[in-house]
Amino acid sequence: MRTKRGAAGDRIRRERQGNAVVVGASCAGLMASLALSRAGIDVTLLEKATVFPHAGGAIGGVSEPLLERITGRKRTVRDTTTDTDGQPWFAVYTRLRSAVDDEPHITFRHARVTSVGQDADRAWATTTDGNTYTGDVVIGADGHRSVVRRAVAPDKPDATFAGYVIWLGLADESAIASRHRWPHDTDILYRRNDCLLGYPLPSREGSLTPGTRRIGFAWYDASRNDLMRELGCVRDTVAHHTLAAADVPATTLRELAVEADGLWPALWRDVIHHCLDQRTVIGAPIAEYLPDHLVNGRLALVGDAGHVPTPMTGSGFGMALQDAEVLAEAVADGLDGRDMALALQRYEHARLDSVRATVHSGQRFSRSFAGRAG
Repeated sequence: MRTKRGAAGDRIRRERQGNAVVVGASCAGLMASLALSRAGIDVTLLEKATVFPHAGGAIGGVSEPLLERITGRKRTVRDTTTDTDGQPWFAVYTRLRSAVDDEPHITFRHARVTSVGQDADRAWATTTDGNTYTGDVVIGADGHRSVVRRAVAPDKPDATFAGYVIWLGLADESAIASRHRWPHDTDILYRRNDCLLGYPLPSREGSLTPGTRRIGFAWYDASRNDLMRELGCVRDTVAHHTLAAADVPATTLRELAVEADGLWPALWRDVIHHCLDQRTVIGAPIAEYLPDHLVNGRLALVGDAGHVPTPMTGSGFGMALQDAEVLAEAVADGLDGRDMALALQRYEHARLDSVRATVHSGQRFSRSFAGRAG
């Protein structure tokens, strides 16, 4: 295959051939779209959400140099002496989305996919507005409630509820009392049946200069599974959706405030109280999915659509990035040889054992943690 040198990141790009439909434009879908486009494949990217919330947790293992490699762009304002290995989820999403918007061979569409299909030569995604988007492949990057997974693994379509919820919050340093010593790395605290991860994060401009930083927490709680079911976030054994900040009951906010006082050190109490007072805390029922397959013919899965480990593994972003890069090479090879199904099987072979091992590792934590509150 002929190649040419591209402008973004001075990377090697293939000559253009073929096209792909990517379902889902969260981080996994954005990274898959970028990797496919840079491998010479035109991409139609479909996303049902019109707005992604600013609230949420952080992503571990995401340094500034890694983001620069993925996006092909350097941040213009940055404190280069204090790079951190974690970033707020929304900041990472914004950087990836900006890179996708500037990629001329990626077409973004707001559309809710209801089904996918394939024949010997093509694959397609059908949306609620009656449109059908066709490509050489369809890639499911549509998260733990994946529509594409239903076609890849119809006998195992759902991720299962792991038995606990994570309360997530994020605050500006300026809102927290200055008497506290700022953590240099992630704090991991266990108290009674709960676990707290607290972490420093850069400012919106990428700086860790004192006074400008942000701080986040993830509070693992196995005592409110009934609440998740009452509010419809969990149905039967399936985690359906995150509890938005505005929908957290006032009684739950008060309970969390009281519990924080009895569980966590002063810094984390203040951060939690601030987020509870501002009603910026969200509750995410944790799902897990151990895949048997990542591919079916011309359909393939990446990120949480394909495998869902507990966030405690800290591996979700890295796994999705590896998926995207290996998949893009496989699709390009399939277009070269005109045997796409075989090329995608090579992608599955390259990734399946590794992602299964990570999910298994997380399941051991989940069984231990959820069992403490039982």
